[in-house]
Amino acid sequence: MSRYSPASLFGVVDLPFAFPFAVLKGVPVLGWALMSAIIPIQALKLLGDAQSVSVFFFGVGVVGLLGLLVMPRLMHAVGRRAMLAMGAVCIVISSVLLSLDEAISLIGGAMIGMLGALCYEVVFEVAVMERIPRRDLVRFEPVRIFFIGVGLIMGPWLGVRLSLDLGLWSPFALRALLATGVCVYALRVRLIDSPRDAAPPGRPPNPLRFIPRFVRQPRLRLAWVLAFGRASWWTMFFIYAPIYCVQSGLGEQWAGIILSAGSTTLLLVPFWGRLSRRIGVRTLLAIGYVTTGLVTMAIAVSGNPWLGVGLLLAACLCVSLIDAVGDALFLRAVHPHERAEMASVFFTFFLTAQLATPGVLAALLNFFALPVVFLVSGASTATSAWLTRYIPRRF
Repeated sequence: MSRYSPASLFGVVDLPFAFPFAVLKGVPVLGWALMSAIIPIQALKLLGDAQSVSVFFFGVGVVGLLGLLVMPRLMHAVGRRAMLAMGAVCIVISSVLLSLDEAISLIGGAMIGMLGALCYEVVFEVAVMERIPRRDLVRFEPVRIFFIGVGLIMGPWLGVRLSLDLGLWSPFALRALLATGVCVYALRVRLIDSPRDAAPPGRPPNPLRFIPRFVRQPRLRLAWVLAFGRASWWTMFFIYAPIYCVQSGLGEQWAGIILSAGSTTLLLVPFWGRLSRRIGVRTLLAIGYVTTGLVTMAIAVSGNPWLGVGLLLAACLCVSLIDAVGDALFLRAVHPHERAEMASVFFTFFLTAQLATPGVLAALLNFFALPVVFLVSGASTATSAWLTRYIPRRF
């Protein structure tokens, strides 16, 4: 294989499943990113103010968190293939509802779409852990993050342009088409099927049993908390950056541009991944959390909208250091026989971030203006750096 091939550049020539899984996880992210700038603006228009938007996203987070906890039992009951198909159906229904541009359809569409996305995430995550050796997951994470970054770069700006040029329905229709295509391809090539040498499925997982088991493992707890800090920042960015643009007078198109431009920093993930192998994961994460927090807090006192936009983009650059590690801390710590159960608990970090971030900020927006969002988010992100000292030095 050429030394300049994509696999060689990412250092995964010996991992045949790395690129297929990275692409199949990146395309649904593109579908979500198409509406990432539209939904906060749509919610602001239909619901009235930033606090109501925060409550809306809090409700979506509650539904997602409850849904994620039952995903292992659902997958055990219907199988991976049926669960992936159910996810595609949910996303199609969600896209139709969101395109109606009504408050009730916005709420229902966002909640159904969340459940559909969870079906995809859990199925693919279990398949990744089965087909990529644990010792190679650190090398796989930069590839996965890179393709996710490509989707996040293209999606926000493209979604806003489509909605302005063709109508609100168009980005949601494209999202449904992408989700359906991923489902059909994954089922056709049988990429999500359990390998022949995998252990046979046991009894249906019991959330009351595996949640305490997760909590008793320090390395899993640490991975969850650090991932929660990262996800909380991105949740803040994708909800409140578009609102910041609209309220400061920059307009809807700039909301999409900023989300896309901020996501371009994820293209640096392969470089940061190589840097982490030289200076260590612990050092890289500490730098990432501290700098992201400080730059984000500076937005609250920036005053000028364009300076605020520049600081938002600088914070995206800093948080890309954290994204280079991705979920590798969890993937290295989880026991093979607990993959499905522990994955369902671990990925509550994303839903918990989507629940807790707008929930806390909704309460604060009762008393303070929008800059408090950046002040609190920056401070909480910076404090996560203290936890990185518990990461093993050998990692």
